[in-house]
Amino acid sequence: MTGKKKKSGIRRRYLKYTIALLLMALLLSSLGVGVYAKEQMTSAIIDKYEFMTERMGIALDNLYGQSDETTTLCILNEDVQKTLQNQGLEEVRHIALSKYFAYVPLEGIADYCYVDNKGNVYSRSYSNVSYENVKESGFREHLGEEYSCTKWFWAKDTLFGTGQEALFIGRYVRSLDYSHEPGMLFFKMEESFLEEVVGMSHNLKDEAVIGIADRSGQICLFSAPERIQVEQNQSTNILERITGNREPGMFLTGAQVPGGILSAYCQEDSGMVIFSFVPNSVLNRGIFPVFLVLAGIYLLVIAVAVILSIYFSRRFTRPVQILSQAMTGFDGTSFDYTIELHTHTELDVIGSSYNKMLYNIQRLLEEIKEQERELRTTELNMLISQINPHFLYNTLDTIYMLARINREETTMKMIQALSRYLRLSLSKGSEIVTLADELENVKSYMEIQQIRNENLFSYQVDCRVDASETWVLKLILQPLVENAVKYGFRDIYEGGYIRITAEYEAAMLCLRVYNSGLPIEREMLEKINRMNALPLSQLKDCFPDKKRGYGVVNILTRLRLKYGDGVIFYYEAVEEGTICTIKIPGGGKKEAYEA
Repeated sequence: MTGKKKKSGIRRRYLKYTIALLLMALLLSSLGVGVYAKEQMTSAIIDKYEFMTERMGIALDNLYGQSDETTTLCILNEDVQKTLQNQGLEEVRHIALSKYFAYVPLEGIADYCYVDNKGNVYSRSYSNVSYENVKESGFREHLGEEYSCTKWFWAKDTLFGTGQEALFIGRYVRSLDYSHEPGMLFFKMEESFLEEVVGMSHNLKDEAVIGIADRSGQICLFSAPERIQVEQNQSTNILERITGNREPGMFLTGAQVPGGILSAYCQEDSGMVIFSFVPNSVLNRGIFPVFLVLAGIYLLVIAVAVILSIYFSRRFTRPVQILSQAMTGFDGTSFDYTIELHTHTELDVIGSSYNKMLYNIQRLLEEIKEQERELRTTELNMLISQINPHFLYNTLDTIYMLARINREETTMKMIQALSRYLRLSLSKGSEIVTLADELENVKSYMEIQQIRNENLFSYQVDCRVDASETWVLKLILQPLVENAVKYGFRDIYEGGYIRITAEYEAAMLCLRVYNSGLPIEREMLEKINRMNALPLSQLKDCFPDKKRGYGVVNILTRLRLKYGDGVIFYYEAVEEGTICTIKIPGGGKKEAYEA
């Protein structure tokens, strides 16, 4: 029963992973094909609308050119020029000139108004436009300060009284012979005037939004298919992209905006912008058939892959089941059951490795038994060796008594200092000692050195903390003092000075060892201080020759192992000597180190 479950589970997993990998491969390939197809189709659609937008822009250029030619003809008209002279026109010619503007060669004029420099108005007979109406309309502001230029502007009809927004064409009318105040000519255009431009895209109007806007962003014409809904934020984004001072011609070609692609053309003289907006729905419309074909192909591939996977799973899972039965049947005592596989695959290697593993386990068990016997012997020897320190202390006490009997004061002092040093160094195997013991230890060492090197140095210990309640890693000060004697005082014979201080700095226990000897060499100083940035594993390689700096590496390594990366250790070269500083996190509280 168990074997059947395992067999079924192996096959299910094999099929599951195979199908998952296949689906992932098909998904990635479909994404790649889809993205490529979408890019190609999008590029083709964008090119089509860019071309159409540019054509409509050129048509807008032509319309402006026609309007400019028309206003120029009006200015050159003999009667128009006479209206600018002092005597003005007779009544008959006034009426004739009013009718003249109705027949100018420009299609789409809904109404017109010409005002000469004396305030006379020439318009349709039914318009009833007065000079006051012209002034109150504010249309003169749209003509700007230029000498004589045809202006297009989109405004509310306050001149002819309809109140509707429309496109107006205006221009100053100046005398060709005299320097007089100019007149003003205004044409109100019908909607068909701009629709003629948009009409060029009649074959694309069912797919995209097409519009014309003036320089300030007012929509003059807007055409959108019924099935395409342009949201308010999309309209705002479109207007932001096309509003303002733009380079003439095509200034937007396939620009990405939220919801679609935008192309725009700016008419140089009028500032009008014609644009086309292709929604994403149009861009994505041609992708669906591609994915439909891919889906059919991939379903066929998946069906074939599942059938083949079932067939091969039966062939490859049988050796795995044999291996599983052999491994689960191993009880750790019998090493005789081995397996033989002949699949000509990596499974044969696994079977051979299993056989080797049995042999290795058997050999390791024998080695472990032998090591256990050796370990028991070692433990016994260690218990015996613990007697040796007591023998050493007793011997030193005997020597001390003999020196006392012979009144050898120097020998007595040295034996006392050595005895204290050894007792504190061993510390019954503990690596954490009180600061009082550590300072007592380094004092004993310095007393020994003072006996060996008479008058070489004096020392001072300045402890500003409660030494009996402050705990530190043992034997971190003695190597620093040893370096001070060995290197700092190597060129002097007397008068040296060593000062050891202990105090708190920013919740850290700060220990400093100062010596008045030669300042530490710059190269050695930089090398030691660089060790603070090194990982623990690289500290042992800082002084490969082990001749100089080994004690420093030993101290920093032990500090890092005990206190972590929060410990601070560095040397300073001062004018009269060297300072070594150790800053220990936790303030020397024993609980922090034990945790």
